[in-house]
Amino acid sequence: MIKRKLMLGNEAIALGLMENGCTMATSYPGTPASEILASFAALQKEESVPRHVQWAVNEKIAFEIAYAGSMTGLRTAVSMKQVGLNVASDSLMSAAYLGVTGGFVVISADDPGPHSSQTEQDSRLMAMMAKIPVLDPDSPMQAKEMVATAFELSEAFEIPVMLRPTTRVCHARQDIQPGNVQWHPREINFQKDPARWAATPKFRFHLHQALEKKLDAIAGYSKTAPVRLNAGANASKALIVSGVAAGHAKEIMKDLNLWDRIPMYQVLQPFPLHKDFVSHIIDTYDQILVVEETTGIIEMQLADRHRIKGKLTRSVPRVGELLPETVQKIISEFAGMDTADIDGASGPGVRPTLCAGCPHRAAFFAIKKAAPKGIYPSDIGCYTLGLNLGAVDTVLCMGAAVSQAAGFYHAFKNEKKPPDIVATIGDSTFFHAGVPALIDAVVQKVSFVLVILDNRTTAMTGNQPTPAVGMGAGGESLDSVEIEALVKGCRVRFCRVEDPYNLNELISLLKDAVKYSREHGPAVVISRHPCLIDRLRKEKPAHHPVKVEASDECDGCGFCVNHFECPALVLDEEAEKVNIDPILCNGCGVCICVCPKKSIQEKGKDNSESTK
Repeated sequence: MIKRKLMLGNEAIALGLMENGCTMATSYPGTPASEILASFAALQKEESVPRHVQWAVNEKIAFEIAYAGSMTGLRTAVSMKQVGLNVASDSLMSAAYLGVTGGFVVISADDPGPHSSQTEQDSRLMAMMAKIPVLDPDSPMQAKEMVATAFELSEAFEIPVMLRPTTRVCHARQDIQPGNVQWHPREINFQKDPARWAATPKFRFHLHQALEKKLDAIAGYSKTAPVRLNAGANASKALIVSGVAAGHAKEIMKDLNLWDRIPMYQVLQPFPLHKDFVSHIIDTYDQILVVEETTGIIEMQLADRHRIKGKLTRSVPRVGELLPETVQKIISEFAGMDTADIDGASGPGVRPTLCAGCPHRAAFFAIKKAAPKGIYPSDIGCYTLGLNLGAVDTVLCMGAAVSQAAGFYHAFKNEKKPPDIVATIGDSTFFHAGVPALIDAVVQKVSFVLVILDNRTTAMTGNQPTPAVGMGAGGESLDSVEIEALVKGCRVRFCRVEDPYNLNELISLLKDAVKYSREHGPAVVISRHPCLIDRLRKEKPAHHPVKVEASDECDGCGFCVNHFECPALVLDEEAEKVNIDPILCNGCGVCICVCPKKSIQEKGKDNSESTK
């Protein structure tokens, strides 16, 4: 028998895909979903069965690759975070009409809180809009089990099925019993049917009618019906739970001695909600409490405003994650118990900052020097922390830095002295969504500077490879696309590359770029230096580490700490001096150029020559 393993929720989902015959898995990295594809790729190395595993350029492309695989009869899956589903939404809406042949699972990992996202959006609402069923796991184990259910449901009704784990499922760990990997070779066969696969609007109307019939049937599908958790309880009140809130509620109900008193139901498929369940709940109970994250999806479908308590009645918070203490307070109030001793307050957080020696920090400092009164649109990535350095003014969504730079230009272009505009975008984000916006800016001759922060990886989500690296999800060698070639292909005539550790050179280059952009349109500067924590990187930076120290002339003015914010720089206010933490310092030596009083100096060299 295969030994049990302590597994991350995303690892359990990947195992579920592997065990249930998924032969094509695609993704674009995004927390909390990133480890799903990475784990699937790791499991694939242990198997001899050929499977296609791919990090795509963005979520829309990832969706369409996997969806095409399902059209040939294969079992396929695509994974992403909730805002990534926005990028793939056009494909999702149409795929629901066209349907599938082989099982197709869309894994959209939600981030209530949010912990690492720009929204708390509920992917179940997207499933409702697309009119596809969605499954809501409460734990890593249940997420793994639901993968099998999702594939069966998808093939039974020829429809894409969404699996919607949340952060607490994706990043929790649980003791998992692996099963046997099922591998039944399938005949790969694409049946040409233009009326279906290439349907015109007239035929889409008929496909929509068929989709509604599918949903009616799925609302009676026994394998996804809600589960009564405590059969012995009997009361006029009932508790309905789903997702992570269900996991919390199971323990809380027992701790509060309510397990044998209030009937409790777990909804596995929030949409479409089972018709018989709706009738049973409305006919049986006088008061019903619905606890779910993040929107009242189940509550809306019960549609009885007098007896239903939940998010719509504000009995359950509409904003934020449903932590155990929050769920305890909600259930206690519903049961008429005292809640005075339940404290859900959390302590103050610590402001995040870029890593010591992060090349992005030097780039932001250079931008401020080159365009001190500029406007600084930015994008989604770890470099969003340029906020701390005063070099990020806007963060909207993937790729928006370029488009918003154009918007600011058009807003200010008729002013006597328009501000300089310097936008920042990461290398992976540029591939994902920056290229179309840059083409548009070139055509419109927009005056701005785009700084592509190229650290040769997708750093924020776990150092997944970008198209420039030439490496696949499993470490295999692939062709690569260099950013500067792509930029020049967009007809940008000013494109230069500089290592941000060469701070003075980068400042000078950015000044040239700003000057060029004022008269000639977009200028691109590629700030290139490998991410310090990327263990997969093959290339080694040319920079040799430099040992630095603050000289006796340092008066503790704090400029380097306040304007550069490197964690290795520690201000000793009593001694009126800055100290360099040797454990955190990586020897980038940029702080030598940052100090306006030249009080930070080179102490020694690891090699006979230094790049500084």
